[in-house]
Amino acid sequence: MSENCSRKLAVILHADVVGSTGLVQKNEAVAHHRFQDAFQRFSETIESYGGTAREIRGDALVAEFARASDAVTAALAFQSTNEAHNDSLDDDIRPRIRIGISLGEVVIADGTITGAGVVLAQRLEQLAESGSVVVQGTVSETVPIRLPFEFESLGEQVLKGFDHPVRAFVARLSPGERLPAPESNATSMIQQDLQDDDTEHPTVELPDKPSIAVLPFTNMSGDSEQEYFSDGITEDIITGLSRFRELFVIARGSSFAFKDQSVGITEMADKLGAKYVLEGSVRKAGNRVRITAQLIEGTTGNHLWAENYDRVLEDVFAVQDDVSQTIIATLAGRVEEESRERALRKSAKNLSAYDYYLRGKHYWPDWMGSKNNILQAREMFEQATELDPDYAAAYIGLAESYIAEFWSSWTTNRDVAGARAFEHACKAVALDDRDSHAHLILAVAYFHVKSNFELAEVQIQRALELNPNDYWNYCFKTSFSLCAGDFEESIFCGSEAIRRNPFLPDGCLHGMGFSEYFAQRYDNAIKTFGRLSAPGVEVQGCIAACYAQLGRDEEARAAAAEFRDRAKAELTSHGNWDAEDWRDYWSSLFNFKDPGSLKHLLDGLRKAGLSE
Repeated sequence: MSENCSRKLAVILHADVVGSTGLVQKNEAVAHHRFQDAFQRFSETIESYGGTAREIRGDALVAEFARASDAVTAALAFQSTNEAHNDSLDDDIRPRIRIGISLGEVVIADGTITGAGVVLAQRLEQLAESGSVVVQGTVSETVPIRLPFEFESLGEQVLKGFDHPVRAFVARLSPGERLPAPESNATSMIQQDLQDDDTEHPTVELPDKPSIAVLPFTNMSGDSEQEYFSDGITEDIITGLSRFRELFVIARGSSFAFKDQSVGITEMADKLGAKYVLEGSVRKAGNRVRITAQLIEGTTGNHLWAENYDRVLEDVFAVQDDVSQTIIATLAGRVEEESRERALRKSAKNLSAYDYYLRGKHYWPDWMGSKNNILQAREMFEQATELDPDYAAAYIGLAESYIAEFWSSWTTNRDVAGARAFEHACKAVALDDRDSHAHLILAVAYFHVKSNFELAEVQIQRALELNPNDYWNYCFKTSFSLCAGDFEESIFCGSEAIRRNPFLPDGCLHGMGFSEYFAQRYDNAIKTFGRLSAPGVEVQGCIAACYAQLGRDEEARAAAAEFRDRAKAELTSHGNWDAEDWRDYWSSLFNFKDPGSLKHLLDGLRKAGLSE
């Protein structure tokens, strides 16, 4: 393999001439000239939108982009101009192009580009009609909703060389809209800035949302062949963070312009328009690797968060995936927390819709909260929607507040709270169909308010497709799968949540522990429950059942006695705790699709001396 080989994640565009053989047979010399002319014009369009034309091979072209939106825009822009160009020709040797776009891993060596991402783009291109563009589902989801594009589903396609079906879409310009003009080439501009020390550079205006730049992780291994690994970590983090709609993530091309440059963090942040900067390093020694990451406030240079990740390097890509997911999940939460604190320090007259949203998240950061906190948060979310009626995140907050009321003991009208939760969740999805959290809260509403397992599952799957790095999606599916009776899926989702955030909220571990009980993994259930910071009364009951099922009678009796004391002290609404009270209590805890699922738990509770 060439010493100049590198591996990375990229958006790949593959294009070829439709019916090229027939055109060549008409006039080989003219056809060849026009193929080259078409691809030269296409290359210029690609470069104007920040891409790189890697190869032109006879009747085909391969290009690479850092952003899906740039690839789609360049493809549609070229198709429009090429159609006009062909109409000006006075014969029928008119090269019409079809284009496929994918997101995948590629290997670049000696100016050529190979890998699964290239093959997938080529397979998608073969689905395209003359003059059209077909993209992978992942590509359509990463294009910002504000851009004037439509994506018509072709369904799941079985493609040669790929084990699983691939979702494909035809990309089009929305009727009556104009294609976005090319942005200035940010990478070239930044590199030019770095070469010109005497020029004053204006600070890029910070966007309303928290903006973050992920700088290329430094390869500290002394081995140039490990460069692809450190670059891969960086690119995975950029791609993963981009799925969080509440973040503004600086494009890869702009961030990588600073690679190997001696520029201060605050100066980089100014030039990139980033409020936060993530930097890190990779050091490999033998079969182990240490990856460090630190989050820095761009305007001050203050360090906000840092972490080390030590791993055994058995499967390099598994390690890259594992560490990237952990950093992404942790970082997204840390940036939001920092932004909430900043919003609280602003005066009332300077608050934007986003600031009101952040204040709402401060009053009620998760599903646990008092009546007062939930209502205060709701007031902030309502203020946000008044300032911006199209603000999807604020409607998500409102839906969550009504779900919390729906679950509460203090609501004056549970049916109304449920209806409002469902209404706001639907509104959020309608405003931003690519926001994974909007689909998550709609899944919650379908499940808890409507008791509709089928539609809840559709929505949570959509949320996971849009953002597989948000551990809240896995947390909900852990509890959902428990109630649906799919205990193995529940345990899997709980494990995936832990992978992304080792310090999970209690609610995420709760469903996993009960699923481990139902799957007869009693030892694991006890360990999972042991991680809870504030286990509820019902957890103590399940622990007693676990010990009883394991035949550890003394521990079962002790846990049962503790449960009984806590239940009578804390659950005063359940009467005298006779046999009927016990059955009602356990039945009320879970919205099981199959009521028979509860029999296994009741069996363990009886063995522990509870339930009757």
